[in-house]
Amino acid sequence: MPELFPDKEYYSISEVCEITGLKSHVLRYWESQFKILSPAKNRAGNRAYRKNDIQIIQLIKHLLYTEMYTIEGAQRKLAQLKRMGKKGSEALPVNEKNREVLQNIRRELLQLKELIEE
Repeated sequence: MPELFPDKEYYSISEVCEITGLKSHVLRYWESQFKILSPAKNRAGNRAYRKNDIQIIQLIKHLLYTEMYTIEGAQRKLAQLKRMGKKGSEALPVNEKNREVLQNIRRELLQLKELIEE
């Protein structure tokens, strides 16, 4: 899974698909099912996702694919998390966050290794 660019403000739907491992039609469907997921649109009408949107997508993916919630169950869980004041990556289980952090560190180390070997 590619990492987010620290200096980038907006991501296209294709970039979000690459980051999350999801297809664009899945993201568009989730927008219709989860009110919390509402990316901005640019002048051309293309979706412009922010980092917070990507964190919400990762949380929805976790709820649906890992925790095996239904769409309705995931909607209720997101509402519950919102009431508790949790958002995005804060709501992911610690082991899921750790896995993503370790993947990012590994990826960066591999990139550094390639630079050194050149």
